[in-house]
Amino acid sequence: MPSATLLGQSILSGLFIGGLYALMGLGLSLAWGYLKLINLAHLAFAFLAAYVTYQFVGYAGLSPPVALLIVVPAFFLLGVALQALYTRFAVGEFASLLVTFGIAVIVESLIQYFWTADFRKLQIEHGTASLRIGTLFVPVIEALMLLVAAALSLATWAWLRFTYLGKAMRASAENPEIAAAFGIDPRRLALLMSGIGTAYAGVAGVFIALTSTLFPAQIFAWVGVVFAVVILGGLGNPLGVLAAGLAIGVSESVTMAVTEPTWAPLVAFTLLILVLILRPGRI
Repeated sequence: MPSATLLGQSILSGLFIGGLYALMGLGLSLAWGYLKLINLAHLAFAFLAAYVTYQFVGYAGLSPPVALLIVVPAFFLLGVALQALYTRFAVGEFASLLVTFGIAVIVESLIQYFWTADFRKLQIEHGTASLRIGTLFVPVIEALMLLVAAALSLATWAWLRFTYLGKAMRASAENPEIAAAFGIDPRRLALLMSGIGTAYAGVAGVFIALTSTLFPAQIFAWVGVVFAVVILGGLGNPLGVLAAGLAIGVSESVTMAVTEPTWAPLVAFTLLILVLILRPGRI
């Protein structure tokens, strides 16, 4: 059995990686739950944002906050443009799986073309800074990533629950014909939601660049765990996605500490299978 210090550090690490899982799953959950689009390209956009951040910070010399202020609006507009195309060509739920998979492959190819398939790591000042709390170490950037994931999840939940636009979005997702009869424009709301979801991919990408080693094949390596987070958390449920991301992150990290690292990838799928067996109507 691991020591108490190792177990505590593993739980902390799991919370931090769970925050990243939540950031990556949040936009996908919103698109699937409210727009009925299974957006595989969401993960590709997150890694595209990571490479763009790498370019801005590593070569252009911009600070990470400035890069974030550039990446997020740009990806919001990208999401709006793509949603306009999906609407124009009436891309349905099943077709979106195929279409967005093709977009993901194109994005991966573009990343390899511009940045090659080499491993890349962004080095920034104070990038490895950490705080010591007793016997535990808290990496500053990872802790900030967790706080951002929690803040975005909570803000999105509050927006959907309490604001006029959020209520209109929920009504439109439930019954677009009735919502339109009451003056709600589902197309405009879809553009907004798609832009927000893709902007969240941009936020996740910035933190991926700051915390991870980049290589293009990562895009599809994350598909399984992010889909597990989205389904476990519930489609269109920001707080559920956050909770699922943290649960899977901690479970994986503790599994690696107690047993072997090779067992960690089984955690997300074991939890997913159990949920689907016990609650078959989850999706």
